[in-house]
Amino acid sequence: MFQITPLDRSNVAAIQQRIDNKTKPPGALGQLESLANKMALIQGSDRLSVANPYMLVFAADHGITEEGVSPFPSEVTGQMVMNFVAGGAAINCFCREFDIKIEVIDAGIKSPLPEHALIKRQRLGAGTANFCQGPAMTHEQVVQALTYGAIRVADCHRSGCNVVGLGEMGIGNTSAAAALMAAFTGLSAEDCVGKGTGLDDAGVRHKIEVIARALALHQHAFDDPMTTLAAVGGFEIAQMAGAMLKAAELKMLVLVDGFIASAAVMAAVAIEPACKDYFIFSHASNEQGHQRMLQHLDVEPLLNLGLRLGEGSGAALALPLLRAACAFYNDMASFESAGVSQV
Repeated sequence: MFQITPLDRSNVAAIQQRIDNKTKPPGALGQLESLANKMALIQGSDRLSVANPYMLVFAADHGITEEGVSPFPSEVTGQMVMNFVAGGAAINCFCREFDIKIEVIDAGIKSPLPEHALIKRQRLGAGTANFCQGPAMTHEQVVQALTYGAIRVADCHRSGCNVVGLGEMGIGNTSAAAALMAAFTGLSAEDCVGKGTGLDDAGVRHKIEVIARALALHQHAFDDPMTTLAAVGGFEIAQMAGAMLKAAELKMLVLVDGFIASAAVMAAVAIEPACKDYFIFSHASNEQGHQRMLQHLDVEPLLNLGLRLGEGSGAALALPLLRAACAFYNDMASFESAGVSQV
């Protein structure tokens, strides 16, 4: 479905030399230096840019909530989407502050929402099926989800966007993400399940038991990423994976948020490993399992603020760091141009 070109790393040394020749000690800008190097590889230009950034927030409901894995009812998904539309959520505040356009996608909320200019309808159903009873999705729904996610990113790209952040909203989606994590890593449910939207210890134990039952039910499906997504995924997670794959195909920068978004990364990388070259991991979530996800993916996040909100909040907070990387790479003087002696 996607034609992704792995990054040509033959220029890594030359890019790093340009960075090292800036008026600073080598490595003094820490992760900003590796970030600028990666951006230069992706953009293939002498001047880096963050152009017309978008935040795509995919929302959907999950049948697994029937098993009591969340303290909140599914209705909260739609209510929070209307809060996004009204501009009242954390992600709205961050997007306004950092000049990021936001778009909300109904990937399959339980009850359809009123028509609104800020809501894109890409519904695959009224929430997934309960994956403790059978597959969450059909194969056809997974294919359509990847296509829908790709459509949203292609639209952003046509508007001149070269950086896209991905967020989500969906009661029950930490359960789907934990199940996907276990399926893709081979870790146990206990290693992957966390508190989600605020479970107490008894609730976490119950959630672990539910996910363990689901993993046992679907273990035959975990040898292929598409069947894995169908078995225990979510409409919003699959659409995020499609968005990630399309962004990589278009050589865009992808700002990955936290636990749920990283589960989508696992699916995307399993489908097409080269896509990971285009991903920037914004932060380490405080949700149980995310650190292990990042270790499995062998990536280093930019921030560690103890976040576990979702919505794309960590991705939005990381965007100023991309702009800072552009600023020093483009405009910081070299030792030669500044007339500064090197030891």
